[in-house]
Amino acid sequence: MALSVSDLSAIYSLLANSMSQDESIRKPAESALAQSESRPGFCSCLMEVITAKDLASQVDIRLMASVYFKNSINRYWRKRRDSSGISNEEKQHLKQKLLSHLREENYQIAQMLAVLISKIARFDYPREWPELFSFLAQQLPSADVLTSHRIFMILFRTLKELSTKRLTADQRNFAESYNSNGKEQHHDDLYLTCERWLFCLKIICQLVISGFQSDAKCIQEIRPVKEVSPVLLNAAQSFLPYYTSLQNRHPKFWEFIKRACTKLMKVLVAIQQRHPYSFGDICVLQPVLNFCLNKITDPEPDILSFEQFLIKCMVMAKSVFECKEYKPSVTGRVMDENGVTLEQMKKTISNAVAGVLTRLLPNERIVLLCNVLIRRYFVLTTSDLEEWYENPEVFHHEQDMVQWTEKLRPCAEALYIVLFENHSQLLAPIVVSILQEAMNGCPTSTTEITPGLLLKDAAYGAAAYVYYELSNYLSFRDWFNGALSLELSNDHPNMRIIHRKVALILGQWVSEIKNDTKRAVYCALIRLLQDKDLSVRLAACRSLCLHVEDANFSEKDFSDLLSVCWGSCFKLVKEVQEFDSKVQVLNLISVLLGHVNEVIPYASNLMHFFQMVWEESSGESLLRIQLLIALRNFVIALGYQSPSCYSMLLPILQKGIDINGPDEINLLEDSMLLWEATLSHAPAMVPQLLAYFPGLLEILERNFDHLQVAVDIIEDYIILGGREFLSMHASSVAKLLDLIVGNVNDRGLLSILPIIDILILCFPMEVPPLISSTLQKLVVICLSGDDGDPSKTAVKASSAAIIARILVMNTNYLAQLTSEPSLSSVLQQTGVAIEDNILLSLVDVWLDKVDNVSLPQKKAFGLALSIILTLRLPQVLDKLDQILSVCTSVILGGTDDLTEEESSGDNMSYGRSHDEDLLPSKELRRRQIKVSDPINRLSLENSVRDNLQTCAALHGESFNSAIAKIHPAAFAQLKQALNMP
Repeated sequence: MALSVSDLSAIYSLLANSMSQDESIRKPAESALAQSESRPGFCSCLMEVITAKDLASQVDIRLMASVYFKNSINRYWRKRRDSSGISNEEKQHLKQKLLSHLREENYQIAQMLAVLISKIARFDYPREWPELFSFLAQQLPSADVLTSHRIFMILFRTLKELSTKRLTADQRNFAESYNSNGKEQHHDDLYLTCERWLFCLKIICQLVISGFQSDAKCIQEIRPVKEVSPVLLNAAQSFLPYYTSLQNRHPKFWEFIKRACTKLMKVLVAIQQRHPYSFGDICVLQPVLNFCLNKITDPEPDILSFEQFLIKCMVMAKSVFECKEYKPSVTGRVMDENGVTLEQMKKTISNAVAGVLTRLLPNERIVLLCNVLIRRYFVLTTSDLEEWYENPEVFHHEQDMVQWTEKLRPCAEALYIVLFENHSQLLAPIVVSILQEAMNGCPTSTTEITPGLLLKDAAYGAAAYVYYELSNYLSFRDWFNGALSLELSNDHPNMRIIHRKVALILGQWVSEIKNDTKRAVYCALIRLLQDKDLSVRLAACRSLCLHVEDANFSEKDFSDLLSVCWGSCFKLVKEVQEFDSKVQVLNLISVLLGHVNEVIPYASNLMHFFQMVWEESSGESLLRIQLLIALRNFVIALGYQSPSCYSMLLPILQKGIDINGPDEINLLEDSMLLWEATLSHAPAMVPQLLAYFPGLLEILERNFDHLQVAVDIIEDYIILGGREFLSMHASSVAKLLDLIVGNVNDRGLLSILPIIDILILCFPMEVPPLISSTLQKLVVICLSGDDGDPSKTAVKASSAAIIARILVMNTNYLAQLTSEPSLSSVLQQTGVAIEDNILLSLVDVWLDKVDNVSLPQKKAFGLALSIILTLRLPQVLDKLDQILSVCTSVILGGTDDLTEEESSGDNMSYGRSHDEDLLPSKELRRRQIKVSDPINRLSLENSVRDNLQTCAALHGESFNSAIAKIHPAAFAQLKQALNMP
């Protein structure tokens, strides 16, 4: 039943009650409102509440009404299957009512009304609401300041909403709206006018950015870029002089000036990045970039404090300098029969823009910009030093991890790096000169914070950031021995400034540090890791990570420093408070565990450390992920002695693999990797690990996101747990394999099939009946077509090898499996037609796929085919020639017990310096299983010879006739293979 005016008071009461603190009042009201949402007239009642003059002061109730209105638009504006939605008549009434209430005095309500209009426009513009923009434009000339402000607010919200629609037709409609909106200019000093101006700017941004396809794709000139950009630049130039004059007299308008200037530059950057070719026109690029570079290198004194504006100027310069569309093309002339290609157009524009940049950036200006960035913007300020003194840990992370667009110094550093990359040959001598000047002007014995010391800090930073080019102009060995190492001998507290930068340099220049300097550098970093200042220690921590991870890391030079390094890490993690600091230290510990062999002497301390971090990191997923990575490296490093840490490790592992745990979504992947590492490095199975296996089934029942590591875990349990594992978890194993086979793609099957093979190898009598459902699926795979797809062929061949193994190792069971009615039923359901019996159809697969398998699998095929010779079936003689041909080729082709890969161990093993032949490792067990494989030990030659005699006895003269049909050359090879006279 529809709601009407008479229901207004009831709706009003429900809205009021829905905000009550009393749950007994609030819950029934919310329920009643929810039931009313789908009733006709509900939105009209809400609209009356929002716009009622006598309710103007009851903002909270009006806001609540607008929220329900917005939700109803999202749910019911379009017709739904379960609801007729809002009628066309009511929609028209609501749109008219909204546009008649433009002059809303309350700002929050006005914002919500703008949102409501934008949501409706997303559905109805232009088809059902074509007059929206023209109506709003018509109101502007006669509107007062408040109304025009609200109109611009609506325009901005609506255009922003429409710009997010991504269908081609929607984008075309959005682009057409560009020409339907005028740009209103008012010069009133009222604040609302200023706000209106900002909305106008945002609208222009939306139109130019989202209203046109990027010209980098369409290679078409976007005319509004040339029309709008100079106007925006002129506006910024006009506003800037007021930055100082309004600061003390009119704080409110000073804030507007800051917002306006920053937004203008932000819009220009966005336009350049969206439409680089149109922006590259000389009438746009030259004045904009010239303005930005002038503000960076020669700002008015007051502008130096306007950091956000300077950041935007630097962002613009960086965006232009690194823009790939502006790089001169090095390819030849691109032509085709139809004339100019897109690539040639791009080349022409790029070369033109490159010419503009060359004229705009003579060498003198590039050198000036480089000097200014280092000498002015890299230098620490008084406020920086105060921040550092008050909280060195926070200061480190702000300098080290902050987004470069948020702070002036990181932004200047990012601009400098791009500038240097573009002009390295010109700037490298300049940077070296500044570095030399700074070192000469500030000796290593300095203790006061002087301009010279701050310049040296800046110069060190400049040299650190561009090590890859500067190394051709600066010898690291000489620099380290002549200056950097000497800096560390000065322990004055003020030297933390230089010490931190030395730590940064030692990390950045890691690739340039030669063997004769490594030891001294390692000692320097360990010393910095023990510095009194947390910021210095954290910088050293990060640089040590880079050295340990380096391909040329020298463990020999580092080994005697390891004890001090562990102790410093343990001490540091206790002292830091910030989450990022703990992650950083834990990362260093993890990296050390992964790259050094000498871990066992420190195992006890590491265990206490890991336990402490786990207990103190509840709710901090990223820290626990880092801890799980470190624990995995720890287990790998301990190797066969890993059980010594089980008291700490296994409770953590159990929580990590619990899919019902509070942080399962974040920790499961790394926990499973830890689980696999624990199993593969265990000398023996322990009850706790054995009890965890059913959890693997629960994980895979949810999804196959972690299939590969799950497969490795299953293999670990088979190899390590043996018969005890199978007897305890037989049903889980059967469910797991049945779950995986048939529900994963070919890549997933290729990962699980070797596990099924090794399971049958280890338990040939017990396992096949246990996994009959899985084996039926493998038979279906064998007898289905592969369409020449290489992955499907590989799956089919590997599945056939498993069936061949069962025939060799448990002949009676395979005979039973292939004769079961359920298998025939499954084959019929999958559309597989069988002409002969199933076993003979498998023979065809073995004959066909023998060239698609490994040597051991070929031997399995040969043994299986030799057994087929003993069948009392006349069809066997029809295939006799092919069977003997395959067996002959396998015998003469060589059947080494192990392939090269298997004999050398698993390539994925975790290489340590232990003697694997003496350790109860996973690899040793796997090798022993392979060596004891009956298929490797059985003689195919003897099997064929004996079974040929059986075949002759079974078939008599028919056998002789079949033998006589074999080609003489093939028969000669057969005799050679069987050593027959």
